[in-house]
Amino acid sequence: MTLENISANKSFGGWHKQYSHRSAVLNCEMRFAIYLPPQAATGVKVPVIYWLSGLTCTDENFMQKAGAQRIAAELGIAIVAPDTSPRGEGVADDPEGSYDFGLGAGFYLNATREPWNRHYQMYDYVVKELPELIENNFQVSQQRAISGHSMGGHGALMIALRNPEHFNSVSAFSPITNPVNCPWGRKAFAGYLGTNQDIWKQYDSSELMKLSSNPVPALVDQGTKDDFLTEQLKPEMLQAAAKQSSYPLELRMQEGYDHSYYFIASFIEDHLRFHASHFKA
Repeated sequence: MTLENISANKSFGGWHKQYSHRSAVLNCEMRFAIYLPPQAATGVKVPVIYWLSGLTCTDENFMQKAGAQRIAAELGIAIVAPDTSPRGEGVADDPEGSYDFGLGAGFYLNATREPWNRHYQMYDYVVKELPELIENNFQVSQQRAISGHSMGGHGALMIALRNPEHFNSVSAFSPITNPVNCPWGRKAFAGYLGTNQDIWKQYDSSELMKLSSNPVPALVDQGTKDDFLTEQLKPEMLQAAAKQSSYPLELRMQEGYDHSYYFIASFIEDHLRFHASHFKA
């Protein structure tokens, strides 16, 4: 698979780079960003954190706003940030142009309804195609963690819960924890998957956590002043699910913080160190 390097910026002794490639899974051109810490230039294969962003975001938001590179360089961890949906000519978008469905709102699932199923296979892209691409082309190991924010927090938790053998740890900021019971999730799941709610539950972190028997250590931060807390995010549902299955979840309610990247930047160091503690020496 051919990678085209779009940009490169040195940062804390390492490199932030953007690449485009043709995705066989998504049937379109895709872009991702990767931060390679300085250790990767010495021949050491470094572990990787996959970061999944939220609604309307691209690969750029986290890399430019979270301030993660300094700690990633210190810890010797690569960070990979894919886009949040397929894009390009011929890729379906919401006819009404809403922000919470279609372009920028892939929800990290495999769509089954027309026309979405032609391109919107973000679950397979994040679980299979992208890690294979990264591990075949960069100085990284097969040690992986996954993290994300909002819709991306939903994606990170759900993917780790469904693929515990693939990830050493998982973390999330302000995740959509119970999408089958919130407006964002119900709209996306009905649009991409149809009306069968048994299928919806396969992409719902709270439903999956209730049944988990092979847990991945999880850290979740949620701001108490988040405008979406009660209607969309519902961290209490994830907490109840963890209690039901004795899941190793650390859920921290952070007083006064909102849904923004100011919140993420305030605690990203904690998350990177959390993941580093679960990578094998």
